[in-house]
Amino acid sequence: MFNAATHYQIDYADLSLVLALVRGGTLARAAALLRVDVSTVFRAVRRLEAALGQTLFEKSRAGYLPTSLASNLAQQAERAEQALEAARIGVEQGGEVISGTVRLTCTDSVLQGLLLPALAQFMPAYPALTLELSTSNDFANLSRRDADIALRLTTAPPEHLVGRCLGAVAYQVCASADYARLHPDHEWADLAWIAPDDFLPDHPTVAWRREYLPGVRLRYRCNSMQSVAELVRAGLGVAALPDFLVGNGVQPLGPALAGHDTALWLLTRPDCRALRSVVTLFDELGRHVRWLRS
Repeated sequence: MFNAATHYQIDYADLSLVLALVRGGTLARAAALLRVDVSTVFRAVRRLEAALGQTLFEKSRAGYLPTSLASNLAQQAERAEQALEAARIGVEQGGEVISGTVRLTCTDSVLQGLLLPALAQFMPAYPALTLELSTSNDFANLSRRDADIALRLTTAPPEHLVGRCLGAVAYQVCASADYARLHPDHEWADLAWIAPDDFLPDHPTVAWRREYLPGVRLRYRCNSMQSVAELVRAGLGVAALPDFLVGNGVQPLGPALAGHDTALWLLTRPDCRALRSVVTLFDELGRHVRWLRS
């Protein structure tokens, strides 16, 4: 229980009030979340601020903006909310429940091609586990402690992280069925090429293209491999894609690009191995993403 400098004892109703106004941003939306009227929320906030002797919200044209104190209380409220939900589920299921929030980062292509199908397999079994997802192409998230787990395509994961290799990933030149049918005998260099832009200068497909098609003109440049795949699927040209994005309207035009494969790594920080929620998600991803590639 939070003990303010004024010795006022914050209770769960106070935390729920602050959380509702932080989430809603206005008195009307907070009232709807709490299922009370607007005047009740207004009076309750004024009473709480008076009891604490501190301002919780600044009124602006955009609504009610939380102060740092309100933001901190809202975070505590979310944890309390999760704990109550975990307790409720534990009573219903008659056993121990995995709960908490785990932050996971991956690229958008791994998210669409591998992670979402895996989550659909096991996340329903963990109703009290909250997953925060972010897409990024680097390891900075884990290094800055912005994330707990990462799924990364690499041949050399950072030494300060721990994890396991889930399997090799190969790349193939691909096109949509319609595009392949319209260009059956064309040389690869004469096709409309779609590729990552300078945001991914060291991508394996970029290295392959520089080696084997150094003079090819790029018709489309994208800042993510998922966008490259979507343009291919739309029939706009060809691209070298990871094998887990092949299918659903995208077909290979040839064998895998020899010498330019990579690997999918499941990584975490050493300190996260003490967190049961992180370990549980890590192990489930290891089983189900591996299963997808088996």
